[in-house]
Amino acid sequence: MSKIRILVAKPGLDGHDRGAKVIARSLRDAGIEVIYTGLRQTPEAIVATAIQEDVDAIGVSILSGAHNTIFPKIVTLLKDKKAEDITVFGGGVIPEDDIPFLLQSGVAKIFTPGTATEEVIEFVNNSITPKSSAIA
Repeated sequence: MSKIRILVAKPGLDGHDRGAKVIARSLRDAGIEVIYTGLRQTPEAIVATAIQEDVDAIGVSILSGAHNTIFPKIVTLLKDKKAEDITVFGGGVIPEDDIPFLLQSGVAKIFTPGTATEEVIEFVNNSITPKSSAIA
């Protein structure tokens, strides 16, 4: 059985990546394959890496307040590249009032500060199916 492959991404000028690293490590510890992009990635770079790495999902961490721009941009770029089978989820400092817009834009799930890592792992395990073509 193939492992789920997740790209954890930090877009924009936000320089705080502790949360992204905690999520990446927690997902790895749960047996999920994780690729971490590092800081200050553009939506274009995130999507290109996701396609190149043949991931099943992209987990985006945003603390900069640019979530209403960056999340929809990533979803649109995935559609443009015929890679809309890649699930997008994320978290960070995102106001509750903005979550419905993000979900309508094609983001599968938004996690807010204080979410237990177990909840993220449960979402990934229950909502994301590994591609059959994934490299084992």
